[in-house]
Amino acid sequence: MNSPEVLAGEIMGRIDQLAAISETPGALTRRYLTEEHRRANQLVGEWMSGAGMNAAQDAAGNMVGRYGGANDNSPALIIGSHLDTVVNAGKFDGMLGVLCGIACVQALRDAGRRMAYPIKVIGFADEEGVRFGTTYLGSRAVCGTLDPATFDRTDANGITYRQALLDFGLDAARIGQAAHRAGEVRAFLELHIEQGPVLEALNRPAGAVTAINGQTRLSVTVTGEAGHAGTVPMALRKDALAVAAEGVLAVETVCAQADDVVGTVGILSTSPGAINVIPGDVNFTVDIRAREDAARRDAVAAAIRAIRAAAEKRRCIVQVTVLHRAVSAPCSESMIAIIERAMAAAGVEPSRMPSGAGHDAAAMAEICDVGMIFLRSDGGISHNPAERTSQEDIAAGVSIMLNVLDEMEG
Repeated sequence: MNSPEVLAGEIMGRIDQLAAISETPGALTRRYLTEEHRRANQLVGEWMSGAGMNAAQDAAGNMVGRYGGANDNSPALIIGSHLDTVVNAGKFDGMLGVLCGIACVQALRDAGRRMAYPIKVIGFADEEGVRFGTTYLGSRAVCGTLDPATFDRTDANGITYRQALLDFGLDAARIGQAAHRAGEVRAFLELHIEQGPVLEALNRPAGAVTAINGQTRLSVTVTGEAGHAGTVPMALRKDALAVAAEGVLAVETVCAQADDVVGTVGILSTSPGAINVIPGDVNFTVDIRAREDAARRDAVAAAIRAIRAAAEKRRCIVQVTVLHRAVSAPCSESMIAIIERAMAAAGVEPSRMPSGAGHDAAAMAEICDVGMIFLRSDGGISHNPAERTSQEDIAAGVSIMLNVLDEMEG
């Protein structure tokens, strides 16, 4: 069997190959149901096949590899993460988990070994939600929990999700073929970079995730009245941007006042967008996350109240649309214990930690037990070209994953 150190070196090379598949030269951007998505799936499918798996793209565009078990009819362990990226992304987010899963199966194949159970490795097609504004489209399809209304969502070019599937050679009416029943899945295991500074501060390469924080995403549209910047008195203005500015600060204030709640306004656009015109229409997004669902709901409600009050004060109209809502998803205690034993066997001191970011494991938790392994992120940086996890830490991650496979035979 190849050592984890050798496998980690191969993973590093494959990460670079995947990072070269991008919509934008010199920067990594790979969205769902694009030509770059197709090319990434083809490359990952070749690696899956080379590792001894039967590989195929499913009805949602996920790339799935299957490695049979000694008891091949028993429920499968699914190992997975995502292959899509944010705009101008780092190259480890998502991809590392898929490639570590392939490497573990490759190690089993090279040793002539099969576990008692079958293993599936899935490269989920859309976790980030960049194209259609809602996350986990790939993993929700695998769980059979995809909302049919999602097919009518549009991207920035006005293309519906339904049409994008068709353009990719898929069919919304058949997406149910990607679904797994709960009895078909033994558990779900995801390895992911931490995307934060905790493990680095602890000087540990890996940690066991306890839960994935809940999340609400909003789109807020403020309608005021455009007017001449020089002729409309301040008291008579209906400035949509001034309302939005209060809204942005309200999100910051509300979330800062609560424990373990974070809020972000990541996109803001104004119209007509001229230096000498009062903004008549503004749209902005709100992303609020928390470990406790009640705290998240309270923060969302408080932020919306503040935005509506700012609009009323300035005689503007505000419309709030929920783009995405995900409840907090706890990892199973049995999987956490398995991961901690696997860490100890690999010589890594176990650490428990929550995840402030969303992951496919949150969707998979609806149908099976889930476990997550975090690997240290250099500088805590993620969603950024400077994102990096060392080859040594990747080797530790592979070793832990292989130990998890052994633990799950018990």
